[in-house]
Amino acid sequence: MNRPITTLLCSLAALLAQTTQAGTPTENPAPASDRFDYLYKELPFDMPRLAVPQFPDRAVSIADFGGDASGERLSTDAFAAAIDHLAAAGGGTLRVPAGVWYTGPIVLRDNIRLHLERGAILLFSEDKSLYPLVETSFEGYDNTRRCQSPISARGARNIAVTGHGVIDGNGEYWRPLKREKVNESTWRRVTARGGCYKRPTYWFPSEQALRGDAIADMNVPRTLTTDEEWASVKDFLRPVMVSLIDCENVWLEGVVFQNSPAWNIHPLLCRNVIIENITVRNPSYAQNGDGLDIESCRNVLVVDSRFDVGDDGICIKSGKDEDGRRRGVPAENVVVDGCTVFRGHGGFVVGSEMSGGVRNVAVSHCNFVSTDVGLRFKSRRGRGGVVENIYVRDVAMSDIATEPLLFDLFYGGKSAVEVLESGTEERAASVVPPVDETTPAFRNIDVRRLNCKGARRALFFNGIPEMPISGIRIEESFISSKIGGEIRHAEQIILHNVRISAAEGPALKIADCRQTDVESFDGEVVYQNTK
Repeated sequence: MNRPITTLLCSLAALLAQTTQAGTPTENPAPASDRFDYLYKELPFDMPRLAVPQFPDRAVSIADFGGDASGERLSTDAFAAAIDHLAAAGGGTLRVPAGVWYTGPIVLRDNIRLHLERGAILLFSEDKSLYPLVETSFEGYDNTRRCQSPISARGARNIAVTGHGVIDGNGEYWRPLKREKVNESTWRRVTARGGCYKRPTYWFPSEQALRGDAIADMNVPRTLTTDEEWASVKDFLRPVMVSLIDCENVWLEGVVFQNSPAWNIHPLLCRNVIIENITVRNPSYAQNGDGLDIESCRNVLVVDSRFDVGDDGICIKSGKDEDGRRRGVPAENVVVDGCTVFRGHGGFVVGSEMSGGVRNVAVSHCNFVSTDVGLRFKSRRGRGGVVENIYVRDVAMSDIATEPLLFDLFYGGKSAVEVLESGTEERAASVVPPVDETTPAFRNIDVRRLNCKGARRALFFNGIPEMPISGIRIEESFISSKIGGEIRHAEQIILHNVRISAAEGPALKIADCRQTDVESFDGEVVYQNTK
């Protein structure tokens, strides 16, 4: 058994960093409607008050079912037996004591709470044969296949992952690696395992993984039909670490989730989700290493949590293109409060897979530190869908590589930094297509008390002329940046008591816009073809 000591060291470091207190595993906490009452005060949309799921006063230990705390042998069967035992009794809490619990996939069932005690590391095996191919959704496409997720549930009611421990997906064995994103020692250590190269600076773990990359559309093969064809690229089909599909009454609390093969946590088509005081970590070079992707979910609280990842931090999605429009389930009633995002492509993100719509989202009291973008709204022609009723309050940012506020309706799959470095920023062409079901729309977005110290560009609205970005209001905000902001193809834009301190050039450029109001704006404004 050959597992890198760095994985265990990172997990142990995460354990030592935890300081949060919690009750005993069988305690049922106060309902969230009491503990989080402040979130509903002045909430600008109607949303049910959520309750933390309650569990039977019954607890067992994974050690009692043959689990091995040394990490020397797999505890996969022990986890399955313990969950089956609890499920047969009507549910309860599965305790994971201190130790390193090395395992294959874990499937949660109704009324099951997985509780990691202090000093517990749940380390998932790097053996890909333990993760069979399953039908699922990824990157907004339905009816595709991926390897089974390390932790999953489908159609479950009243489930939770709580406690103080670390859940580690051993993602380094799954992910490809780009030389320019890591130091020399990391490059040598990872590539020493074998694998193959797409180019001298782009490594893949296996020939299967490279073969899958060659035929994929944004990480999803679209032409495979037979079991044999899917099996031939199995290594490429990296799973999200925590996959929760069509679940109701979900609670994630206290735990560190880290080192995922692809996205870290992915609730899809879930209702009543509470995520509080978790830490989500991935290396900065983790490809597709999103922190939290909330897709087509209704009634979600994300509070007092930390994200330090290799892609988007907190992301809202609702399916991609025709698949998303056919599904037709928006992400709605989402509250994000008191969260911090370090690094990552975006702090709070909507899209680009938003074809089913996104509405009624509140983001407040969040910090974005050294992310590529702060608030990132992205889509492109062909998506369709409507993003509306987004409310942002009291967000602080520092050291933002590109923009603290970005609307990009020409998203092409690259991060904002990659677009900047490649010089391939796309803008509206002279030929304007007609509006139809594939035209994305962003409207009614209200941002107040945004403060950013240090960004390249103050803001960028890159709209499409056939459906301009509409109804954006920014108030009582301050941004210091190298260059000023730019707004293109937008309408009904209000900047009230906004100051942009740009080191170079005008504070704001407004082009091809209608009905703009920059009342009490502090800084030079340059207009072009604007009414």
